[in-house]
Amino acid sequence: MIITGESGTGKELAARKIHDKSPRHSRPYVAINCAAVPESLIESELFGHERGAFTGADRRHEGCFERANGGSLMLDEITEMRPDMQAKMLRALEQRTILRLGANKETPIDVRVIAATNRPLAQAIREGRLREDVYYRLSVFMIDLPPLRARLEDLPLLAEYFIQQFNREYSKNIQGIDQECLEALKARRWHGNIREFRNVIERAAIECRTTRLSAADLPAALHHLDNGESAFLVPPGSSLSEVERELIVRTLASVGGNKARACAMLGMSRRNLYNRLVKYGLHKTAD
Repeated sequence: MIITGESGTGKELAARKIHDKSPRHSRPYVAINCAAVPESLIESELFGHERGAFTGADRRHEGCFERANGGSLMLDEITEMRPDMQAKMLRALEQRTILRLGANKETPIDVRVIAATNRPLAQAIREGRLREDVYYRLSVFMIDLPPLRARLEDLPLLAEYFIQQFNREYSKNIQGIDQECLEALKARRWHGNIREFRNVIERAAIECRTTRLSAADLPAALHHLDNGESAFLVPPGSSLSEVERELIVRTLASVGGNKARACAMLGMSRRNLYNRLVKYGLHKTAD
């Protein structure tokens, strides 16, 4: 199985859920980030080693395949694994055995491998980052996780999930999220996907002093425009009033006239926004 998607879309979480809902749920689940393991250690981490197999190997070490025996092994960022190691992994999958470094006897294994990558698979194969035979072995079933910006309808459920998590972690009693806060969250592009969203909700939960998250609890960065098309140049000599008026006009246009989202992006209250709309003669056109 291969799970693809941008960084932060929840590939590891999806792999864990697949394991939890499978007949292997009572057996071990082991995850390894191939990009985080030094090349000199990746073989030992995957297949293990015997005592004395190399300098510093003072005891026998069980690798990920052996620890996941009977369960699932998640290989995150598999395209960062050297091609020669991919070949050894492929042999282990096909032969259902592994050979620890320094051992002279193979160990039988029964492991479901779930691979993940944030790289386009066709490009990874062309660039030699993913062996074609490994791709065919793993791609029996494939899942592509869309970026968070393409599934904004999931934000309320994700927010609720993380709020409950942080209620337990920080001894909070947050019961929900108000509409203005939710609109501000929907206005963001979420380049860091669920990982970034989780971080924002965590910070907001820490700041929250009531039973509902509000736009005021969000980090300051979320009150700024997050769409490059909404940017504009300020000619030298422009007055502050001219700049403010143009910013308000463009912000309202970018959110389809939604004042709650505009307030969150501009970092001002509804009353202040209305007062400025009146000041600049925009209150009628904005209704």
